[in-house]
Amino acid sequence: MRVATTLSVLVLAAGGIGHAVVTSVDTGIVRVDPFKDMKNRPDAGEGMNLLVVGTDGRDKITKKEKRKYRLGGAPCRCTDTIMLVHISGDRERASVVSLPRDSYAVIPEHTDATTGKRHSKHALKLNAAYSKGGPSLTVRTVEQLTKVKIDHYLEVDFTSFMKTVDTLGGVEICTTRRMKDTYTGLNLAAGTHKLNGGQALQYVRSRHIDGAADLGRMQRQQRFLAALIHQAADSGALLNPVKLREVSSTMLSSVRADKGFGAEEMLALGKAMRGFTAASSEFTSVPLRDSSDHVKGIGATVKWDEAKSRKLFQTLREDKPLAPHRPKRPQAAAVDVSPRQIRVQVYNGTLTDGLGRTVDDALRATGFNTTRAPLNLGGSEVRRSYVTYDPRWDRSARSLAAALPGCELRAVKGQGRTMKVTAGTDYKGVTRVRAEEPPPGEFGAVTGDQVVCP
Repeated sequence: MRVATTLSVLVLAAGGIGHAVVTSVDTGIVRVDPFKDMKNRPDAGEGMNLLVVGTDGRDKITKKEKRKYRLGGAPCRCTDTIMLVHISGDRERASVVSLPRDSYAVIPEHTDATTGKRHSKHALKLNAAYSKGGPSLTVRTVEQLTKVKIDHYLEVDFTSFMKTVDTLGGVEICTTRRMKDTYTGLNLAAGTHKLNGGQALQYVRSRHIDGAADLGRMQRQQRFLAALIHQAADSGALLNPVKLREVSSTMLSSVRADKGFGAEEMLALGKAMRGFTAASSEFTSVPLRDSSDHVKGIGATVKWDEAKSRKLFQTLREDKPLAPHRPKRPQAAAVDVSPRQIRVQVYNGTLTDGLGRTVDDALRATGFNTTRAPLNLGGSEVRRSYVTYDPRWDRSARSLAAALPGCELRAVKGQGRTMKVTAGTDYKGVTRVRAEEPPPGEFGAVTGDQVVCP
């Protein structure tokens, strides 16, 4: 969220009307010094690396908002979200890598920020570094884990997150299936939603929607960030200096950053990042081992895949893209199941010769695994197209139906995996669809334009 707002400020500054705005924004940032007395740091690479953390600060949220958005309990003084953001040397790409908060980490030698007691290095979860030693220990721990030198530190809490989304007028999110989390109160039906600040916070905090837990939550955080960048870049809402000042001052009222990231740095970066869009951003998470570990005295942790994570961070240091280049394709509706995983048998339910072949070709062109042997239904003409499916594959059926607007779904027990499409006289063509989660590259990275609403 903080990165998206910063990028919006930079895009405006690049347009030549943001100098006064950016300068005034700089005065609202609370400064910290996370790099004081740091030694034995990694070598600097190409580009710029920012460590962005979201803290569990809820002291300024009203009692009514706490009840409504399930924000009860005391803040943990820990990092709820940790992201490493790399801005490429040519300023044409931003790579965002989520670091799981439950990552197993060896915390460097430090003085406890609460007790003042000196500790030698020891194992903890990554998000505990903040509570033990604040921004400085967090930066040191991340640098030790990744071997990536951090250039700037940015920190944001719950309050500024909610207020900024509301100031922007909400952010649009799409989902192909219902999302419900009784812990946060999130309850979204399948479809497109414009989330206000409180709902957005529920969306990015939810980790009890499915078995993906915290990893699924990181994907939603990345999806939300991509949606915000897309909105800021494409809507033109932030090209109004008055609006930008309002958004920026709201966001930065609770932000903390290192002393070196000021107005001049933002302006210089902004001028270089002309034309930055959602497609310029890419998102991934640190590769993990297949199973979690329970460490005595720490609890359940996740451990990084050493070989894959080493290669990921080496790619960042070498200033190379994480997501594979894919040619731009026409917009397509997001569906829950990838079309290539759905087997389809087409039937011509009309007297129009060759319609079965036409439908089969159109479905195959958008990715469905058709039999390439359409059949004629026979009998009287069918007016409305329909899909028959085995209830055990209902998600696949709904994904197929999205490609055939207006078709009817008919459940047939025991039919098996293959979907059966009967084209009626109402057939008007096939709508392009894509899997909600696009096929990942080597590091599971996707670009922002692949995960925003079509």
